[in-house]
Amino acid sequence: MFRLNFSHGRRQDHSARFATIRKVERLVQRPIGIMVDLQGPKLRIGTFLEGSIELRIGDQFCLDLDDLPGDRTRVQLPHTEIFEALKPGVELLLDDGKIRLEVEECEPGRAITRVKTAGQLSNRKGVNLPGATLPLSPLTDKDHEDLAFGLEKGADWIALSFVQRPEDVIEARRLVGTRARIMAKLEKPTAIENLSEIIGLSDGIMVARGDLGVELAPDRVPVLQRQIVRACRREGRPVVIATQMLESMTASSVPTRVEASDVATAVYEGADAVMLSAESASGRFPIKSVAMMDAIIRGAEGDATASAPTEAQGAGREKHADAICTALNIAAKVVAAKAAVTYTHSGSSSIRAARERPSAPILSLTSLLSTARQLTPVWGIHSVVVDEISDEESMTRVACEIAQASGFGVAGDSIVIMAGVPFGVSGSTNLLRTAALPSR
Repeated sequence: MFRLNFSHGRRQDHSARFATIRKVERLVQRPIGIMVDLQGPKLRIGTFLEGSIELRIGDQFCLDLDDLPGDRTRVQLPHTEIFEALKPGVELLLDDGKIRLEVEECEPGRAITRVKTAGQLSNRKGVNLPGATLPLSPLTDKDHEDLAFGLEKGADWIALSFVQRPEDVIEARRLVGTRARIMAKLEKPTAIENLSEIIGLSDGIMVARGDLGVELAPDRVPVLQRQIVRACRREGRPVVIATQMLESMTASSVPTRVEASDVATAVYEGADAVMLSAESASGRFPIKSVAMMDAIIRGAEGDATASAPTEAQGAGREKHADAICTALNIAAKVVAAKAAVTYTHSGSSSIRAARERPSAPILSLTSLLSTARQLTPVWGIHSVVVDEISDEESMTRVACEIAQASGFGVAGDSIVIMAGVPFGVSGSTNLLRTAALPSR
């Protein structure tokens, strides 16, 4: 899946990338997902008369709504919502946490702070309020326009930035409907306080470690990453680990050993996908970065000593489809299946199957190209678009044909097949069978 970062670039640039990705999709004859990553509200200070200032520990520094250029004593903070959340003792982080201020006095539109961590502060640097829930919608006017544009172009996923509470996802769902899936980006500590509800309302979760690490101590981020992955596994939601995975490859042709271990750790923990950012967007070695990421993933997944995470087992089993998926996993092991074939309309059956982390790769068959594209970030799924089937005989025949054509097995190998009767009806998963691949 390709992520298009709408924090950067012009509308025509994104339009051209949409067209390029769809062209590549036709060339490789594989479904490719496109994620539109909305910018969200960016909180920034104003400008300084001389471009920057030097703050020293113990300095008193004022933040206000005055749009005059700042100096060593004050600067504009053009966000009335922030002042509503301020009170004595609250900390503000500026420039990705390099500058730390503590509020001493505050009133509507003005706050007196004391410098706790010193450094140089320049124009329009970002502002973070760790631990504070700001009265802000995650969707700005720009985001509304970008969302409409992305949906019109056929985006498969919408990444929602600055999620703080369940209501943020509900607001996005009202606008997106069923036209795309929603991935909530966890980059605010306040989102962790509402983790269960946010996961339940979202189609997927992204652990945005860079932004999350600004407002949290570095030692907390790995712990939270593991907790988030486990929570997503329990709920059967795809989870993506993002930010600085192979950061050194923006300038180097090889990653550090620590970065390679970081990617492998995400795989071992049970993440569905890992994401490259600057490495492939603006780095010097984009192709090598993707190839290296792929090699690390394949190495970790091919480790015979590593067992699949089991946090999902026994959790949240409420539907017949969950029973069929559990049986699919067991059957695949017993018959040493080369593929676990899932027939799906909406994609939910294939996602349920992926939740079980079966020993066989998941061959997901659907009549909808949109569903195939939406399943691209989900663990272990190889999607193929097929004609609608109408009976069990066709179901078995098509599954065997596609499994052989896709290189999953040869004559005599076993596959397991999961589907729903009546065929073509979303949410009807109730059928499981095994089959042997025939001679062609």
